[in-house]
Amino acid sequence: MAKLRYKLSEPPAAPERGVKAATFNLLLSTAMDIIRDAGHIPSVPEVAVRSKVSRATAYRYFPSRSALITAVIDSSLGPVRTLASDTPDGRQRVQELFLQTFPRFKEFEPQLRAAAQLALEQWALERAGLLEEEPYRRGHRVRILEHAIAPLAPQLTPTMRTRLHHALSVVYGIEPYMILKDIWGLPDREVERTALWMANALIDAALRESAEKTERAVKKPGKPV
Repeated sequence: MAKLRYKLSEPPAAPERGVKAATFNLLLSTAMDIIRDAGHIPSVPEVAVRSKVSRATAYRYFPSRSALITAVIDSSLGPVRTLASDTPDGRQRVQELFLQTFPRFKEFEPQLRAAAQLALEQWALERAGLLEEEPYRRGHRVRILEHAIAPLAPQLTPTMRTRLHHALSVVYGIEPYMILKDIWGLPDREVERTALWMANALIDAALRESAEKTERAVKKPGKPV
């Protein structure tokens, strides 16, 4: 299994019922509304004021912006993170993944952009030694894509499998929307088509290069693939 250089951020545990559950859901819903309508990452006090909840209460549920945005993204992408396929064809798995999840990326685009924004902001603060909250760590796509390309493993060299995994992680997520919409002005549907085209092109390249390396290794025994 692929390993990240850091531990992923986990969302705060949501109370199961009662007043605490209602308060948690109110704060979370308010944060999502602010991100969607105002386009910025709210502070915990801002969410508290909008929810008409005390700051102390809000901080008990969400001690930082990182905790807040982690809960927002978990709520937005929960179904995506639990997707699993028993399709034996790796290319088809990847295609299914893109076709099933990109519409959800579109639906929660403001929230996903906010998460990327927070990660970039905290990266800069951390480098400057000014970060005063635990950083928000993204990376669930690593496991999701690992599952999708698993059936391709027998056809790929270990190096090429890792490279394909890395490359697909660049074109899967909110990043294609940020580049193709903001710079090129493409509509959402064309963003999805382009991302899927890139995914197929990457798979083709990985399979082709793996086959070429295997063929060369057969012709020259003793050399590692």
